Amino acid sequence: MKLTKILVLVLSLCLMLVTFAHAGKDLDAVRNKGFIQTGVNGAVFGFGMPDAKGVWEGLDVDTARAVAAAIFGDASKVKFTPLSAQQRFTALQSGEIDILTRNATRTLSRETQLGLNFVTVNYYDGQGFLVSKELGVKSAKELDGATVCVLPGTTTEQNAADFFRTHKMAWKPVVIESTAELAKTFFAGRCDVLTSDASQLAGARAISADPKGYVILPEIISKEPLAPAVRHGDDQFRDIVDFSVLAMINAEELGITSKNVDEMLNSKNPVIQRFLGVSPGNGKALGLDEKWAYNIIKQVGNYGEVFERNVGINTTLGIERGLNALWTNGGLMYSPPFK
Repeated sequence: MKLTKILVLVLSLCLMLVTFAHAGKDLDAVRNKGFIQTGVNGAVFGFGMPDAKGVWEGLDVDTARAVAAAIFGDASKVKFTPLSAQQRFTALQSGEIDILTRNATRTLSRETQLGLNFVTVNYYDGQGFLVSKELGVKSAKELDGATVCVLPGTTTEQNAADFFRTHKMAWKPVVIESTAELAKTFFAGRCDVLTSDASQLAGARAISADPKGYVILPEIISKEPLAPAVRHGDDQFRDIVDFSVLAMINAEELGITSKNVDEMLNSKNPVIQRFLGVSPGNGKALGLDEKWAYNIIKQVGNYGEVFERNVGINTTLGIERGLNALWTNGGLMYSPPFK
């Protein structure tokens, strides 16, 4: 009997040590300063860009706000750092920012060589080509000899080189680090083509002087799963960022919106009760308040709301859900169980 008590005590101490080890340094740092510092693009309409009054808007911006709502119960507890494509990963590695929500593609080398953890994809994209209608081009395969505006140090640059090489076409890259300056260069007519993720091309076209004068060519030449990223070394923080994205997707699956979430608190569905924290457990598992998912949906919205508000068919960008629809509607958005 005495031996049994000793074993129970040792097991309890081990569980306590595991719990303490789970408490992450990055999460502690975020809590201590009282806000999340997030790296964003700053120049992509619909994803990450301040409006005329300086208020940050976009799908990536709302993703960061969801994490703030989960951790602090307040979606406004976030500050934004605009970063170029070349600056973004260094800023995360160095600790200048806590999270990167900047249309970054998850790749093997970025996860391993750069020491980053990408979480659930918040936008499935692919690289395309934007041209002036006056160019008279209907296909990317007609771009032999074209000058192409492209960002350096990105998967975009490599994909473009691979595409032109594969199709035995010549091209002349015009490389400019700033997203905003790159777009200005293209619309000023200094290059024939602007290549980037199709979502960024739609954003650039939407705020150009003549949106109807440009067309995105039909070819999509790559897979670009865009996702938030954090540093290696804090599994708890990574889990929170991951499940903050998943919470928005799961809410849409369950039919929970920012408008009906209060009513849904009274649901008798045990799945909804667990998700919204009426039945406790999920919050404790993540080290958060049990209302963490409720706070995300109430203050930011479900994934469908965030998508439609920022880039959807009724916005200036006019992007259809496509791959970013729920799996039940033919898309790739899918959430694991919250239990």
